[in-house]
Amino acid sequence: MTTFLKQFFTWWNGQTLGTRFHTWRHGTRVGTDEFGNVYYEGGKDSEGRTRRWVIYKGYSEASSIPPGWHGWMHHRVDTPPVSENYQAREWQKPHQPNLTGTPAAYRPQGSLLNAGERPRVTGDYDAWTPGS
Repeated sequence: MTTFLKQFFTWWNGQTLGTRFHTWRHGTRVGTDEFGNVYYEGGKDSEGRTRRWVIYKGYSEASSIPPGWHGWMHHRVDTPPVSENYQAREWQKPHQPNLTGTPAAYRPQGSLLNAGERPRVTGDYDAWTPGS
């Protein structure tokens, strides 16, 4: 599918035509993160704050926004990471994509999708059976 058609018919492949037009008219480029996502600001939101948005590189995946940019996007800090010497804290983990719906998704013990047998139920729970 061509880039134009992807922008016209899908929202998960980067930006739509509406977002491209809005960014062209109102957006000021603020910076880029290590994943290639590009951050913009411009105009005012409903609370009177400067509107901030991101154009994802590839699929729109909110979990791919690094911690420093996340704080800026959500108005927790006024200065974007490119304007200061932002260093991630030692407890901040590197990005991992959201694996929900994939074979690598987390499946806790007892999950129907987890290999093996479900552990026996303990306590005062009695499973309901029809006709009892």
